[in-house]
Amino acid sequence: MNLFTVLLFFHSLIRWFVLAGLLIAICRAYRGYTKRLPFDKTDNALRHWTATVAHIQLMLGIYMYTQSPTVKSLFNGIASTNRVSEPVFFGAIHIGMMLAAIIIITIGSARARRQLNHHDKFKTMLIWFGIALAAIFIAIPWPFSPLAHRPYLRSF
Repeated sequence: MNLFTVLLFFHSLIRWFVLAGLLIAICRAYRGYTKRLPFDKTDNALRHWTATVAHIQLMLGIYMYTQSPTVKSLFNGIASTNRVSEPVFFGAIHIGMMLAAIIIITIGSARARRQLNHHDKFKTMLIWFGIALAAIFIAIPWPFSPLAHRPYLRSF
């Protein structure tokens, strides 16, 4: 088993933590915002760890991007130029949208931390993390996608 396979396993595992963290953070932010609850230590830790896990996923993703045979085929000119193929999806669309999502998570986390009242912290988290989750959902290579498809769970 080589380094690429090991990192592919961790990359596949951590993506579920990113999605779970975002979903939980958005649900807690919505609940806190609508019920005017105090932004407590749990909410702050969830905000922080969601952004941290997303950054870990980004680092693994960048390595995977540079080592991926699919992306290498794009840069070697094998990809079709008249339609969106799998190399084009992973070489441009996926990486661009995921990078944008991580930037949005980072900005949202930083802005939420700096808000002065609890209501604004929840509102900021809800908006920014919600936008990031939407970007991630667009960039996922769903099994039913015509652009590129991957299974929900990989078998190694």
